[in-house]
Amino acid sequence: MKSVKNLTRVLTAITLMAIFTFISCKKEQSAGGTAEQQQEFATVTSESNAEAEGVFDDVFDNVLGVNTEVGVGGTGVFGIANPGNRNDEPLSGVAGMDSTACFVVTITQLTANRFPLQITIDFGAGCTGRDGRTRKGKITTVYTGPLHIPGNSSTTTFDGYYVNDIHVEGTFKITNQSTQDKKAFNIQVLDAKLTRSNGDYIQWNSEKTIAQVEGLGTPFYPLDDVFNITGNNNGAVQKGDRFFQWSTTISEALVKRFTCRWFVKGVVILKKSNAKVAELNYGSGDCDNKATLTVDGQTVEITLH
Repeated sequence: MKSVKNLTRVLTAITLMAIFTFISCKKEQSAGGTAEQQQEFATVTSESNAEAEGVFDDVFDNVLGVNTEVGVGGTGVFGIANPGNRNDEPLSGVAGMDSTACFVVTITQLTANRFPLQITIDFGAGCTGRDGRTRKGKITTVYTGPLHIPGNSSTTTFDGYYVNDIHVEGTFKITNQSTQDKKAFNIQVLDAKLTRSNGDYIQWNSEKTIAQVEGLGTPFYPLDDVFNITGNNNGAVQKGDRFFQWSTTISEALVKRFTCRWFVKGVVILKKSNAKVAELNYGSGDCDNKATLTVDGQTVEITLH
């Protein structure tokens, strides 16, 4: 179904975060005090968000892309570059898959009924996709039913799974919460941890609602689709000898167009101990990988990845 297919383009810039309690021997860096400390806090946590967003957006695309029985087929590593459309407009970030794909898909029927259905994507010891990312290990998803049907959901876990040098752990859930007059999905990241080979890591939980606000009248033409994203997150990051904990609130709904990889509008407030530290603004509607980060009255432009 088109409403699910379009959502596979939505998560790239979502601010995915988490809250965790850490052992007392860890010393948390302060976001208060000097302007330099606040800037460091905002920069490190924002970069961590972008890294996590990319990893779990990729998982979302792969979960939906397996086939049309459980999702929509043809997204993520299963994708076809630039599927035909009215204007031959490129769909940013859509990767193609050739017939020599270096991963194996296993489908397991868990009961006498077709659903719940378990699907494992095994990338082996290393599988480099057309997007340039090398994945290895397995992601396993259990689908309660086709994800285009309201009420159905999927739950994804990871077994020795890496994206480049990032070890991915946690649980990823998609639930169709659509109604007759609204297409909406709930996206959760639970007990997630992304660990680099040098020991740096990010941990977080996140819950977001993605709702389609434009393009509902053209179900077979996705290029006019627009989505709003709302939600809240909490997180922590260890980077070298620096340790930060934070939370975020989407104060103005993030706006995502189907044809753009990044958010085109929206504001995220970054907090420490419920005190505002920074504001991330995605702009006024242009499709680009730029945003502005304001800390202590000073605004700088940042690049999204």
